[in-house]
Amino acid sequence: MKVVNLHAAKTHLSRLVDDAAKGEDIVIAKAGRPIVRLVPVSVRQTPRQSGTMKGKIRIGKDFDAPLPDDLARAFGIK
Repeated sequence: MKVVNLHAAKTHLSRLVDDAAKGEDIVIAKAGRPIVRLVPVSVRQTPRQSGTMKGKIRIGKDFDAPLPDDLARAFGIK
């Protein structure tokens, strides 16, 4: 794990982003205290397929009916 202070991170951000994209674990610290971790965004390997849950999900006819009074009060609605 590479720990870099905030000032150096601002100066070398492009290089740090490249290193993180290659898998290196980078922590940015402020006054010697770790504050954030720089990590690559994970990219989905396979594209999402639509319709995979078709016929498996059912929405009740009363889905948008008003809540019972006691439940509405619990949520602060009434």
